[in-house]
Amino acid sequence: MAAGNEEKALAWGRETVPRVMEIVGTRLPQRDVYSLLLTSPWCYRALLSNPQFWKVLDLRETKSAGPRLLAALSLERYKHLKVLNLEFAQDIDDTHLLLLKSKGFESLKGLEFLNLNACQKISDRGIEAITSICSNLHTLSLYWNVGLTDNSIKHIVKNCQKIIDLNLSGCKNITDQSLLWIADSFPALEKLNITRCIKLTDNGLLQLLLRCSGLQSLNLYALSSFTDKVYMKIGILSNLRFLDMCGSQNLTDEGLSCIARCRNLTYLNLTWCVRVTDAGIMAIAQGCNHLEFMSLFGIVGVTDACLEALSKSCCNTLTTLDVNGCIAIKRRSREDLLMLFPRLTCFKVHS
Repeated sequence: MAAGNEEKALAWGRETVPRVMEIVGTRLPQRDVYSLLLTSPWCYRALLSNPQFWKVLDLRETKSAGPRLLAALSLERYKHLKVLNLEFAQDIDDTHLLLLKSKGFESLKGLEFLNLNACQKISDRGIEAITSICSNLHTLSLYWNVGLTDNSIKHIVKNCQKIIDLNLSGCKNITDQSLLWIADSFPALEKLNITRCIKLTDNGLLQLLLRCSGLQSLNLYALSSFTDKVYMKIGILSNLRFLDMCGSQNLTDEGLSCIARCRNLTYLNLTWCVRVTDAGIMAIAQGCNHLEFMSLFGIVGVTDACLEALSKSCCNTLTTLDVNGCIAIKRRSREDLLMLFPRLTCFKVHS
C-alpha cells in the first residue's frame, strides 16, 4: 500500500505538476512564479523548461534594478524575452544600458515591449544604447523621463522601425522636431501619449495627424497651447477610440464639431475644456454614438440640454459620466439617471 502511494506521489510530481504549472504559470505575476520555483523540484523543472514563463522580465519598482537586469539577461532562460518592465525601477542608469549594448545580448533582439517609465537616471545616451539592440520594439514607454530631448526620439526612429505604441508623457524637452520624425518614421502608429510635452505646438501635431491617420489612441492631457487649427484635424482619425483633451483651454465648439467625425470614439475626456458649450457636446452626441466614458468636469457652459442629447445617442453605451463642476446641470436621483443612461455605473455631479 505504501509503495502504491509513493508511486502515485511520484506520478503527481512528474505529470500533474508540470501540467498545472503550464496552466497557471503564465497567468501569475512573475514574482509569484519565482516563488513557485522553490516549492518542489518538480515545479522548478517544469517552470524552467517552459519558455513561455520567461518571455517577461518584470523589475518594476525593484532596487538595484541595473545589476539585476544584467544578471537576468545572462541566463539562458531569458533568451526569448519579449517584455521588459523597468517602470519606477531604482539604481538603473546609462552605464547599465551601455553595458547591454557592448555585450550584445541576443535576448534583447526579439524584445517587443519596453517600459522605462520614470527611470530618471537614463539620458539620451542610454536611449541610444538600448534602442540600438531592440530593433523589434512595438511598444516603448518613457513616461516622466524629463531629461530626455529630441535626440532620444532621433535614436528611436532610427533604430526601431516597428513602433506602434509610444508614450512620451512628461518628456518636457521634446519639441515639434520629434513629432516630425515620428510622423515620417511611424505611419502605422496606433497610440501616442504626449501628456505635458509643453514645448509642442500646432505645427508639429498637425504634421503628425496628417501622416499617422491610423491613430487609435491620442493623449493630449495638460496641453493648453494647441488651438482649433490642429483640433479640427483630429476629425480625420477615423479609427480613433481614445481621446484625452483634459485642459485643452483653446478648444471651441467648432473644433469639437470636427472631432465629432471620429465615430468610433469610446473614451472622451473634456475636463477643463472651458470654452466648450452645449453646441459642441451636441455635435459629439450626434457623431459619436459609441461613447463609454465622458468627462465634462469643470465646463460651466454646458446644461441639461447636452445631457439629454447624450442620452439619445449613447444611452446603451455610456457607463461613466463626470459633470462635476457643471453648475447648470441639475442634480438627479439614481433612478432618473438610469432612465437616461441604463448602463451607467459611475456618475459624478456637484461633489
